[in-house]
Amino acid sequence: MAVSSSRFAVPFPQRRPVAPWLAVSVVAAAALLSACSKKDAAPEPVRAVKLLTVGEAQLESAQEYAGDVRARVESRLGFRVAGKITRREVELGQHVKAGQVLARLDARDYQLGAEAARAQVSSATTQRDLAQANAQRFRALRAQNFISAAEMERYEANLKAAQATLDQARAQLSTQSNQENYTLLLADVDGVITGVDAEPGQVVAAGTPVVRIAQDGARDAVFAVPEDRRGSIRIGQGVKVQPWADASQTIAGQVREVAASADAATRTYQVKAALQGGQLPALGSTVHVWPEGMGVAHGAVGASVIKLPTTALRQDGGGGQGTAVWVYDPATSTVRLQPVQIATADGNEAVIASGLKPGMQVVATGVHVLNPGQKVTIYRDKYAKPVPAGAPDQPSAPAGKAPNASESGAGSQPQQGAAGAAEAGK
Repeated sequence: MAVSSSRFAVPFPQRRPVAPWLAVSVVAAAALLSACSKKDAAPEPVRAVKLLTVGEAQLESAQEYAGDVRARVESRLGFRVAGKITRREVELGQHVKAGQVLARLDARDYQLGAEAARAQVSSATTQRDLAQANAQRFRALRAQNFISAAEMERYEANLKAAQATLDQARAQLSTQSNQENYTLLLADVDGVITGVDAEPGQVVAAGTPVVRIAQDGARDAVFAVPEDRRGSIRIGQGVKVQPWADASQTIAGQVREVAASADAATRTYQVKAALQGGQLPALGSTVHVWPEGMGVAHGAVGASVIKLPTTALRQDGGGGQGTAVWVYDPATSTVRLQPVQIATADGNEAVIASGLKPGMQVVATGVHVLNPGQKVTIYRDKYAKPVPAGAPDQPSAPAGKAPNASESGAGSQPQQGAAGAAEAGK
C-alpha cells in the first residue's frame, strides 16, 4: 500500500523581519558605552598668588608671663580648741613677731576645767600624804613584829595607789592648762598677715583657719604657663623677673616647682621660681617673668629677625614636614614647599628661626590650595594706579637689609601689606 510522502514532510521556518525597536536599543547601548569612557583630566588652573619678599624686622616682644610675688611658706593658723572668738589682735598686712597674740577665744569653760583639775591634784596629794604617814607608822610596828607581813603589804599598796592617783591628777591638770592656753592664737614665726578668715563673735571648731601668715625670708615669683609650654619648663631653669612698678630692676630667679596637673578652671600649670638677691619686691607685687630657653629671650627685644604673617604658614607641610611655606621660583613660575622652624610669636606674626633667607619670595595667602611644582602667576591689584612712564623708581632698602616680609611685593608688582590677605588664592 503506497503512502504519500507529503504527510510526513517537515516545513522549514520562515525568516521574520528585524523589529525596529531592536535597532534603536543597539544604538542607545553604543551611545551609553561611549559616554562612560574615561575622559582626559582637565588641566590644573594657573592660580594668581600674592608674594612677600622675606626680610628682617625688629623683634618687638619676647615670651613673657605675668605673675606675682609670694612667700615661700604661707601658713593658715587656727585655734587648737573649739570656742567663740572674742577678739582679733592683728589686721591684714600687719607684720607680726613670733609669739605675738593674733586672736583670742572665750576661755571661761577651759579655766573652770583647769580649776577642777587643780582641786583633784590637791585631793590626790592629801590622800598620798595620808597613805605615806600610815605606811611609815606600820613599818615601825612591823619591825617590832606587832603586825603581820600581809598587813604591812596592804599599807604599802595603798601608798602606791595614792601616788598613782596623784600622778594622774597632775597629768589631767597639765592637759587642762594646755587647753586654757590654746584659747590664745600665737604667731609661731615672724611674718606678714596676708588673710583673715574669721571675725570676732564667730564660733570655730578646732583647726579652723583664722588668719594666714606669710613667713619672712625666701620669696617666689608664681606664674602660669599654658599646656603647650609645659614641656619647656623644667626644675632649675633660670628666669628673669622684672617688677611691674619698677622697670629698671631685673631680678634673677630659678624654677623650683612645676605643678604636676593643670588647674581645673584655667587649664594652665602653676610654676614657682625662687627669687635671688637682697632687695626683693613686696608681697603681692605684679611681675613680668621671662623663662630662659623658651622662644626669644628678653634681651633679644629689638634684634633683627625674620617674621612672616601667619597666613603664609602651612601646617604639616603636606608630607609630615611640620610647618612650611611656599617659596616662589621666578625662573619657572612655580612654587615649592620649604619647611621652616618657628621660634615664637611677635604680635600677629611668626618669628622664623630657620628655613628662610632674606630675599626669598614666599606666598602670602591661599597656601592651602597649592601643590608642589604648580604653575602660578603673580597677583596684581586691578585697582592699583599704573606707574607713569619715566617716573622715578621707589627708594631701595638700606644695604644689608632686605625689605620687611610684611611690606614688599614680588617683581614689579605694587607693594602689598597683610591687609590684602583676602585676595589670595584667586
